[in-house]
Amino acid sequence: MSGNTSEATPPRPQPQHSFPFARRINTVSTTEPWNWLARGWTDLRKSKFISLTYGLIFVLIGYAVTIGVYQLGYYYLIWPLSAGFVLVAPVFAVGIYEISRRIEAGEPLHFIDALTSWRHVYGRILGAGLAMMFFMILWLRSAALIYVINFPYGMLTIQNLLNHSFFTLDGLAFLTVGTIVGACFATFAFLISAVSLPMMLGERADFLPAILTSVFAVTRNPRAMTLWGIIIIVVTAVGMMTAMIGLVITLPLIGHATWHAYRALVKPAPIDNSSA
Repeated sequence: MSGNTSEATPPRPQPQHSFPFARRINTVSTTEPWNWLARGWTDLRKSKFISLTYGLIFVLIGYAVTIGVYQLGYYYLIWPLSAGFVLVAPVFAVGIYEISRRIEAGEPLHFIDALTSWRHVYGRILGAGLAMMFFMILWLRSAALIYVINFPYGMLTIQNLLNHSFFTLDGLAFLTVGTIVGACFATFAFLISAVSLPMMLGERADFLPAILTSVFAVTRNPRAMTLWGIIIIVVTAVGMMTAMIGLVITLPLIGHATWHAYRALVKPAPIDNSSA
């Protein structure tokens, strides 16, 4: 009787994820981010003119914003704006994702397709853009508050701002607190945008599922995604340190690589055969 007990016992059901979005996440090694960067470079070489022109447009927009801030006398916002670029860059790079998608699918490449890629998922991209802009505004307001607390006695010139920032205790506190707060904003933005924008474009995913999938992709691959975040920061910083001219190359490079990160991290959407 006891010998048949195991045969009568039904198999134990396999554990299921609480969220269906988590089932689509692949686990990747820490070598993968370098592969994404290499594939991004390959896409950049295949679409030289289109990608570089796309990057140039946004560098010119960056110059216009910086000059405007300078003319208004808000010198202290130049650094937060430069750092905050990381928060909104995924939205700007939608056209780059489209180029990589077309290269992958073997479709012809046209500059107009990169510029108008958002039209197919207008509502989703608009929602993501508003979310990123909201974080950007919060970051700028936080930076302004940190500035006022540390330098309460009026506006500074650029030279005085540099002197006070690097050679006084208040200035070092300003830089330290600003960097920590900025890192918190950047980390949260990375969580929700690591693969969400490419996913919206690549499979017309809705806003919330794309955001949740992005969060799962990052949290289930902490080492690989930490490395990927560091690579993004370093490559973007190199572009910034060349008076933003380097962003003409680094912005498209990271955009193309992000598409390949999405393709590596997120399994293809299951085919719905219910209507068949």
